[in-house]
Amino acid sequence: MAPRPAWKGYLKLSLVTCAVELSNVVTHAEKVTFHILNRETGNRVKRIYVDAETGDPVEPEDEIKGYQVEDGEYIQIEEDEIAALQIESSNMLDLDGFVDKASIQPIYLDTPYYLAPADKVSEDAFAVIREAMAAKKKAGLARIVLFQRERPAIIEPFGRGMLLTTLRYDRTVRQPDTVLDDIPNLKTDKEMIELARNVIEKNASKFDPSEFDDKYEETVIELIRAKRAGKKISRPRQTEEKPSNVVNLFDALKKSLAADNDEGPSGRSSSKKTPSKGKPTSRRKSS
Repeated sequence: MAPRPAWKGYLKLSLVTCAVELSNVVTHAEKVTFHILNRETGNRVKRIYVDAETGDPVEPEDEIKGYQVEDGEYIQIEEDEIAALQIESSNMLDLDGFVDKASIQPIYLDTPYYLAPADKVSEDAFAVIREAMAAKKKAGLARIVLFQRERPAIIEPFGRGMLLTTLRYDRTVRQPDTVLDDIPNLKTDKEMIELARNVIEKNASKFDPSEFDDKYEETVIELIRAKRAGKKISRPRQTEEKPSNVVNLFDALKKSLAADNDEGPSGRSSSKKTPSKGKPTSRRKSS
């Protein structure tokens, strides 16, 4: 069963327009969720809004959005007033610029969505736009209104469809120099870098998302099954020792490389030689 579209509208390239729909890439269907219960009765509890001044419960039909303009003074906004707000990007993805996807820093990438033609009539125009961008190896810039917010977006060819990724506004992104500039610019040892490169090379592999499992969630599920079976739950002891600080970085890299030589990523012995063991004492710098 196809997922319900998160948005429906049109994709526009100059005078070419086609109907499209947006679908979520990420699903939370298998995520473990908990309900809040009354410990005494075991019944589910529900949240009730109450008047902050009188303490009286407020019925859903009496709830309304309010924007604070001054202390204690609010402008009331009805839901239908918000729903009636329409700008071009509410239902139109206008491709008004094209860039190299690689030119967009990863810190600006937000949420991905699948973009597909919404009907048979739109399939030809959709394919033409997709193939033209693929030929030029460009991604299109657009704007879209999602969840009562206008968001910049990048659109790129993706198989037989396209991928739309919403972008974060520059004002919402903490720039790297505000955090990373405090890291000292150290002069690194070339021989130690070469050792680290060898460790990386020994552990090189291909990205396979199917290999990633949520170990924490699996542990939660095991806990739920055990409690359902009536088993006694004991708090596990922390047996793993915390990693200690590296005292000698050079020796740590050598040991890492030796371990990888004994058993590489495939579990087989490696025939590649390790760097020469002869080295000046001065190169053994402490971390």
